[in-house]
Amino acid sequence: MFRNLLRLAALALLASAALWFWALRPQGVTTAELTRGDAAEIVYATGVVEPVRWAEVAPLRRGRIVQTCRCEGRVVLEGEVLVRLDASELKARIAELEARLDFAEKELTRAEGLFERRVATRETLEERISTVAEYRAALGATRTQLSEMEIRSPMAGQVLRLDGEVGEVVELGQTLAWVGQSRPLQVVAEVNEEDIPRIREGQSAHILADAFPSRNLPATVGSITPKGDPELKTYRVYLALPDDTPLFIGMSVDVNVVIRVVPAAVLAPAPAVTGGAVFTIEDGRARRVEVETGIRGAGAVQITAGATEGLLVVSPVPPDLAPGDRVRDIGPAAP
Repeated sequence: MFRNLLRLAALALLASAALWFWALRPQGVTTAELTRGDAAEIVYATGVVEPVRWAEVAPLRRGRIVQTCRCEGRVVLEGEVLVRLDASELKARIAELEARLDFAEKELTRAEGLFERRVATRETLEERISTVAEYRAALGATRTQLSEMEIRSPMAGQVLRLDGEVGEVVELGQTLAWVGQSRPLQVVAEVNEEDIPRIREGQSAHILADAFPSRNLPATVGSITPKGDPELKTYRVYLALPDDTPLFIGMSVDVNVVIRVVPAAVLAPAPAVTGGAVFTIEDGRARRVEVETGIRGAGAVQITAGATEGLLVVSPVPPDLAPGDRVRDIGPAAP
């Protein structure tokens, strides 16, 4: 019995010692050096690649497609027919109106002769004149409607996309084609209203696209739409792309507009700066060092005072780390 009690006491002592060891064991942290480089203040936005000159093509009337140019990707001239809608009813209506107009004109000629011989009254003559004018107006309007059944390119350019198949019934205003110039291209970006005061024409920008993950593509702020969207709280910004850009029309991209650049700045990894301070390791314990910061980017923060290049700091800072805590450096932070 006594031996069992001794064994239990020994086990309890060992457990307490283990808990004490783990409680006082230094916390493992990763570290990174402060470096020197360019600190860039960036405004982020999303955008879409579009031609500078382009147009959507839509019908002015409802109708059934009877023919398409099948010219997607081809260069077309201004006024070239892209889509034809069924115009059989309008053609029949025109034939009827032409016949009625012909008869009305003959009746008008007859009434003029009778009026000159004082056989017909002025009222009869004016009635014939009115009838002819009515048919001419109706015929002109119907011919205009007939011309609208041929959907033509509003400009010379490449057919960027062609929608709609023969037999499909399309509605008024339904986009059937996109025509534009393949170069130059631009990015149309939506910038939050709190950032728009910092955007200026001529600022450089960097474009990131999923299709080109390893490339940082250049652009330049061309113009800013004066009126913003009150619902989305954004302003439209147009960025010019160079002629040799690899981007395709319609691509979604991320836009980083460079507001200003501070060269040769002291930079700390963004996860290393918390509460206006960084943490260093001295004699196995965490030491809090207050710093002043400048430009803050997604990956790095400019240190303007309080720390210098080459200082080894904890990165990222554990949320429960406090000055004086025992810590041990387990290696560099992941890039």
